[in-house]
Amino acid sequence: MTNSTLASAKGIFEIEQQDDTIIVVPTSDLRELDFQRIVAGGENIFDLLKGSDTKNVVLDFHKTDYYGSAALGWFVKLWKRVRGRDGRMAFCNLSEHEKEILQFTKLDHFWPLCSSRQEAVDAVRGEAVSNRRIGVDLPPTTGPVGSGQVAV
Repeated sequence: MTNSTLASAKGIFEIEQQDDTIIVVPTSDLRELDFQRIVAGGENIFDLLKGSDTKNVVLDFHKTDYYGSAALGWFVKLWKRVRGRDGRMAFCNLSEHEKEILQFTKLDHFWPLCSSRQEAVDAVRGEAVSNRRIGVDLPPTTGPVGSGQVAV
């Protein structure tokens, strides 16, 4: 397995490479006012996906506790790029608040939510993963998206 640390993406993301997988670590909470920084840092990640055999992405949130709707939009855009390369995407080391946001928006149905980086890497590579919510114990959503029922 090849493992290398790449330069940080505009100061908002640290990026590492493990074979065909990019590990993206937000260095701080991804708040609404950080939209331009998220987009700029995201472009570096998109460039890595374009110019290599890389097809999978793991988002590791061990340095954060929160992200807003601008980040959610960027996650979806990233996922579309990954999917276009026949790749997979997974999240790991999420705070309870970050898990709740993905659950409320139903985005937890698209990506595995893992308790560790290794679980997430295994998930994107299709190794020994049977549950999309790995390491996550969340109750079912109590209302439809947009119903105003959210725990914060």
